[in-house]
Amino acid sequence: MKLTELFTRTEACGEVVTPAGLPEAYIIAEVGVNHEGSMELAKRLIDEACEGGAHAVKFQTYKAESLASKDSPAYWDTTKEPTQSQYELFKRHDSFWKNEFEALKRHCDTAGIEFLSTPFDLASAAFLNDLMDVVKVSSSDITNKPFIRSLCGYGKPIILSTGASYAHEVMEAVSWIEESGTPLALLHCVLNYPTLDENAGLGMISALRRMYPRHVIGYSDHTLPGDMQVLESAVLLGARILEKHFTHDKSLPGNDHYHAMDKEDLKAFSASMRRIRAMIGAPALRSLPSEEPARKNARRSLVAARDIPAGKGISAEDLTFKRPAHGISPRHYDELIGMRARTTIAEDSVLQWGMLE
Repeated sequence: MKLTELFTRTEACGEVVTPAGLPEAYIIAEVGVNHEGSMELAKRLIDEACEGGAHAVKFQTYKAESLASKDSPAYWDTTKEPTQSQYELFKRHDSFWKNEFEALKRHCDTAGIEFLSTPFDLASAAFLNDLMDVVKVSSSDITNKPFIRSLCGYGKPIILSTGASYAHEVMEAVSWIEESGTPLALLHCVLNYPTLDENAGLGMISALRRMYPRHVIGYSDHTLPGDMQVLESAVLLGARILEKHFTHDKSLPGNDHYHAMDKEDLKAFSASMRRIRAMIGAPALRSLPSEEPARKNARRSLVAARDIPAGKGISAEDLTFKRPAHGISPRHYDELIGMRARTTIAEDSVLQWGMLE
């Protein structure tokens, strides 16, 4: 599945089910800067995300100098990542630039997984435009009108995360994107690192679907991976895109390792979703082939309640209904009343049409 395929629908994009059943969610493994500046590790993460079943790998592209002032305070859990300054943390991870991301794009193409990276400035957006079919905008830029308008100028679908936003801020950002005619996906997101399960706020997925029925709706997750039920619930609520941080080792220090999933988490999630999808099936009322024995043996037929002499007109007193459903269905009860027995019918006989006239 290609990410651009999600933007080709003209009807409501957030429906939980389609005629084929629960749709597959598009999974973005958010490597971010978990490559720690190592090309070897970045390529390994691409390979492991592909092995785990992700559809895309996403990085983050920035320079600390253009992203944060030197006095920008931390907004993450400093017991997990002790760096107190955003500038210091970002400076530690901003070594990748145009050449490195071009190499990672080539590696993604070879591995058979889609390449994405979130630009955090105009310079990175310019060269990433040649590498991606879809542009991702961070929650932190939802109020950045000139940046969003510039990204719309590339004429590509935009995925916008909505973390830490009020409804009016989302509406405003959507209006900037819609006025350009740019296809849009909105990802519910909570900007806590990590997000407690009880703070995941998955009901906001339903709210976004109601507010923006013509846009793709998804979920960017910062909860601890655990049993991955948060992501499962997001899919059941209608999320068509899932984004979650991805690492090769969740025990590593750093802002984006401890709440990330690894390839085993991703494999477990994919297996669980296959099971859930099979349980849900197609949204159509029907009898399953596996139920055929019950249809034949657990339903009832009209049965002679007593001996019925040949030529006698059938009355209500002549009839009862018993299992199995090998004879005339009780749905034809009214039709039988007044018909005549062709031959003598013994008590407890399952009635067949050939016995009557």
